[in-house]
Amino acid sequence: MSRLDALLVLQDGTTFEGEAAGYWPDAPVPATGEVVFNTTLTGYQEVLTDPSYAGQIITFTYPHIGNYGITGRDSESARTFCRGLIVRDLAPRPSSWRSERTIHDFLIEQRLPAITGIDTRRLTRHIRDAGSMPGAFGPVSGPSALSETLLKEAAGAERGTDGRDLVAEVTTPEPYSVGDGPRRIVAYDFGIKRTILRHLGTLGVVEVVPAATPAEEVLARQPDGVFLSNGPGDPAAVGYAVEQIGAILGRVPVFGICLGHQLMATALGGRTYKLPFGHHGGNHPVRRLATGAVEITSQNHNYAIAEGSLPGAEVTHVNLNDGVIEGIGRPDLRAFSVQYHPEAGPGPHDASYLFSEFERIMGA
Repeated sequence: MSRLDALLVLQDGTTFEGEAAGYWPDAPVPATGEVVFNTTLTGYQEVLTDPSYAGQIITFTYPHIGNYGITGRDSESARTFCRGLIVRDLAPRPSSWRSERTIHDFLIEQRLPAITGIDTRRLTRHIRDAGSMPGAFGPVSGPSALSETLLKEAAGAERGTDGRDLVAEVTTPEPYSVGDGPRRIVAYDFGIKRTILRHLGTLGVVEVVPAATPAEEVLARQPDGVFLSNGPGDPAAVGYAVEQIGAILGRVPVFGICLGHQLMATALGGRTYKLPFGHHGGNHPVRRLATGAVEITSQNHNYAIAEGSLPGAEVTHVNLNDGVIEGIGRPDLRAFSVQYHPEAGPGPHDASYLFSEFERIMGA
């Protein structure tokens, strides 16, 4: 299948040549968003369907994407929320007994634009040195070609994720329930993943509620525990959730993951800040301070908790690459959270014990 020439332009003016792939309407408009890179080798479907990537364009550092196809069970949400896909090589034919369709068909179905043939090693090095930044890409040949000038203007106008409430774009509009375990759990949906729900569903009946649900409505459901999910964007822009979490802490056990971890920390008086290029991948080493054990973890976050901003909380986990706080606990409030993804969708299962820990404190 022939593809049109395409161009990726970053907000600082750096350009990369490639070919248009995925979904493009007859009259294309630039695909824009904050460009980040993910270092995982497998799990591209889970990454693309993770609501935490809302507002972002995903670059995969692994060169061959799509080689084992797409399988419905592996999606982390009903649709993609990311803005686009950047790859070196998009596999035209999958090879897996589980494959139900090609990644090309998936991108068309999801109306997700992509650009292939990009020197992703050069792009990753640039983001690593200059930091994540907005960008724009689109076809620059063919009957409806976009100009490089238009792409530069689109990249310059893109806001990125700073200060934006992206949770409102991904949260469920209505409550729903999953699972059949013995306990009752209320899960705040800031962009929750299906793999997390599968884990929680073994512990109890999980009532998933919208991100802006008042604390009193949650407590009126008489839960044994409250879960704070992952999600996209800047935690400072989700003040309404912080207020409700603050009203829940100390009244029932609380477990937070990723954005839920940042929001819980903020409710406890902590501060968050944006990392230069974030943690996105499936092999980040984290030390569990209580035992000294090192866990290989799956991560996806651009923001982190500022060290020293939570004097009342115990730091439980730290990232061995850069020292970022990866876990906190308040045993007196029966609350704990981690920055990484123990559900491992995709990723290693070293940290799955955290769901058992949540079960333990719900029964305490």
